[in-house]
Amino acid sequence: MSAPYLLTGGDGPQLLPALRRALTHATEIEIAVSFIRSTGLNLIFGDLEAALQSKRHVRLTLLTSDYLCITDPAALKKLMLLAERGADVRVFETGSADSFHLKAYIFVRSKQDELISADAFIGSSNISAKALTDGLEWNYHLDYPNDADSLAGQRLEEVRQQFKQLLQRPQIRPLSFAWIEQYQRRYEHARKVVPLHTASVDEQEPVPDAPTPKPHQAEALQALMTTRQQGWQKGLVVLATGMGKTYLAAFDAAQFNAKRVLFVAHREEILLQAEATFLSVLPHKRVGRYTGKQKDEEYDLLFASVQTLGRMANLERFAPDDFDYMVVDEFHHAAAGSYQRLLAYFQPRFMLALTATPDRTDGSDILRLCDHNLVYRRDLFDGINDQQLCPFSYYGIFDSEVDYEHIPWRNGRFDPTKLSTQLATRGRSRHVLKEWRDKSQARTLAFCASRRHADYMAAFFNQQGVPTASVHTESNLTRSEALALLENGQIQVLFSVDLFNEGVDLPQIDTVMMLRPTESKILFLQQLGRGLRLSPGKETLAVLDFVGNHHSFLNRPEMLFGALFQHKPTRQQLVEAAKHPSDLLPDGCYVNYDLAFIQFLDSLVVDKLDTHYAALKQTLKQRPTLETFWDSGANLGQLRRNYGSWWEFIDEQGDASNDELQILEQHAQWFRDLTMTKTTKSYKLVLLQTLLEHQALAQPTALPQLAQWAKQWFLQHPEWLADLPSSLQPLDSLSDRVWLNHWRKMPIHHWCTPEQGSNIEWFAQEDMLLHYQPSVDAAEQPTFNAMTAEILTWRLSQYAQSKRIAANTDFPSQSEQPLEQSLQLPFFPNIKIACGHFKTGHADVEEYLPAPTGFGHLSPDHHFIAQASGDSMNGGKHPIHDGDYLLLEQITPQSAGSISNQVVTIERQDASGDNQYLLRRVLKNIDGSYTLRANNPDYPDMTADDSMVTFARLKGKLSRP
Repeated sequence: MSAPYLLTGGDGPQLLPALRRALTHATEIEIAVSFIRSTGLNLIFGDLEAALQSKRHVRLTLLTSDYLCITDPAALKKLMLLAERGADVRVFETGSADSFHLKAYIFVRSKQDELISADAFIGSSNISAKALTDGLEWNYHLDYPNDADSLAGQRLEEVRQQFKQLLQRPQIRPLSFAWIEQYQRRYEHARKVVPLHTASVDEQEPVPDAPTPKPHQAEALQALMTTRQQGWQKGLVVLATGMGKTYLAAFDAAQFNAKRVLFVAHREEILLQAEATFLSVLPHKRVGRYTGKQKDEEYDLLFASVQTLGRMANLERFAPDDFDYMVVDEFHHAAAGSYQRLLAYFQPRFMLALTATPDRTDGSDILRLCDHNLVYRRDLFDGINDQQLCPFSYYGIFDSEVDYEHIPWRNGRFDPTKLSTQLATRGRSRHVLKEWRDKSQARTLAFCASRRHADYMAAFFNQQGVPTASVHTESNLTRSEALALLENGQIQVLFSVDLFNEGVDLPQIDTVMMLRPTESKILFLQQLGRGLRLSPGKETLAVLDFVGNHHSFLNRPEMLFGALFQHKPTRQQLVEAAKHPSDLLPDGCYVNYDLAFIQFLDSLVVDKLDTHYAALKQTLKQRPTLETFWDSGANLGQLRRNYGSWWEFIDEQGDASNDELQILEQHAQWFRDLTMTKTTKSYKLVLLQTLLEHQALAQPTALPQLAQWAKQWFLQHPEWLADLPSSLQPLDSLSDRVWLNHWRKMPIHHWCTPEQGSNIEWFAQEDMLLHYQPSVDAAEQPTFNAMTAEILTWRLSQYAQSKRIAANTDFPSQSEQPLEQSLQLPFFPNIKIACGHFKTGHADVEEYLPAPTGFGHLSPDHHFIAQASGDSMNGGKHPIHDGDYLLLEQITPQSAGSISNQVVTIERQDASGDNQYLLRRVLKNIDGSYTLRANNPDYPDMTADDSMVTFARLKGKLSRP
């Protein structure tokens, strides 16, 4: 609904809601106002910020003035933060004979330079809280297109042309910190000269009070002062999310009387919020940025991204002692090379390290980087005990409607498209609504996985009579509007996507609903923190967290209870904490996980991988390699399902070095894919092995060179020659051209195609050169190679065993040993052959089992083992029970031959693209169609359709391996 033509303020239509609505659609924003006060700017700053950061590529031009020195300097400094985001901010300098009384707000939406719609508000309102809300103001609304006003487009063009002409006036200057400093002196002088009772209404509106330390911050400030008096030059402070780490840093910089401050973080949003925080505490300081896009040279406070500043070429532009005070935020990342270079280079008089989660490693490594000086620590539970944060009631609700184990897991997170598809379903929404009605309070903030998910949930709740809204970067509502609706009770639930993770607080929020997996501990605590602010009448925060059947959800108890352990807790410790949380909680707090989730957590440690690893390590007196762990009988399929990869398992055991952790943080998916990449032949593994042997993994290598290395490798390892087809034998007399064509066709081509698990192309071929696509820092290359080699060594050994390639004389060759005794068949734990209804699975070769005897000639290229699931085939002369191991022969519709009256596995894809499998006897009908029949008469017949294909023929049932 469009705004009325006349906005009168007071009890009538106000300008603020109209501005917020217009901001959500505009691609061009043009504002000219006489005065700007912080009280008014704070009301729309978040909306302006969101517009600049949206995908609409908004162009914002804002003009104000120094007329009568009413605009307050704090507001101008905040406008500089918009300028850093790309806004064009200018000031009109008024002389003694000038006046500047404009109040115009223009919002235009265009596409490819074609005008689509526009709103303009022209009247009496400057940017102050009173003028934008309940002050008596008249502002006329001009909208386009307007069927009732055929001249609307012409009027709008006239307004915009006048704005453009205004910008050409000689009195106009770009806003800068230097200009603000000069203006501030005039502003303060005017406050002394002009009596308050003669000032305008705009000027009388007070500037918000400067922030002051809270009690725990005052304690931390005293601890910081004491540590410096004792001679320390570095110190770590741990403060839970929501307890004001950045404000503490600003207060301490002021207490330290720092002349030049360097603030370093690894995320853009942290830098943006830190700038605003420091300016509120140190309003007279000049702010600068040092990022990939912006490198300021004049500043008192420099806010830098570690990715940019951490490069030596950028570091060397500064003197080591350029800054007397340095802040490193999110210090749990400090083991990374970019942080290490930065920490080694700068020599401030004091360095403050900040984190909410010091347990990225075992804690001691982080402390080492601060000379083992832990200055102050208050965790989440401390904040609640100190009555600085609100107590909470946490419900870990089992997400029974979503099968997370079959959503692709890539780069340490779920595939976003598949995840959104699984979450935005009617069944899951009904489950969420039921739990919300049972456990929620008055105002709920819900975190969703995607815009589609948020919109779906809002629509579903509204259909069920619950007033809700969805807010994200492309929604009709702005963030500020949505919070206002939630605050005044017009909506009960606000579904959001990433807009409320940090930096925005509505203390009245009393329910937080987590409807998406959150792999990041920081993100989880930030989302939790949105509801932990104290508010009159709010006794507790209700937290509804939907947790599912995937190893990543083990982070939930770790996020809540991890800080209570002196060292990083084991999986068993975390499961025990989830079972018995009451002994660990502050007064007034409650945690309960659904029994189904507890049972799932138990399954993550049921095979005692941790215990197996610890015992082997004790025996060896050193960390075992992956190959050694495999040789010892460890269940590597379970390891991959529970942890992702070998190196993530090593991290969980606390045995990864800082260098390995740094590599793992950046390249975890590479190690997962290398563990599972398909290998019908050894070629892909051999190609990688030769790259490592010649230290060429991270550099482009000519294809003829790669082929020559591989040829030499096979000749030096004759036991592997049997893996080559007869057309390539004898290899030593094969022409280089034929071998190169083969090597290009096989491993090079396959390494340059997307991996099935992650859809990532790890290598690229360009101009007869092959190169590994992700960037690996030269200093990190040895560690990366060693970690890759450890997995590759195991893959080669595993392949040799499965293919009976004798790596040494102790392993009998095919001629020395009967096939049935040495042959191993692939076992697919993730394919459950459904004896009931179609069941989803993944054809990942995770293990090999000895081939059974009595079934004739078997080949790992065509035969495999899987387990039955269900009881639909439990009947007749040869019943199949739930859990039975089945020997199957892979077939295709072309190779199957006659399948009438045979038991076969049928494969189809579900709506999300995952494979499903079903075991049935096939009966051919007179009309040529096929009926799928179960042995158990309780299951009805099914008619085969075009979505189903034959996958495998049942060879027989096996005794359990």
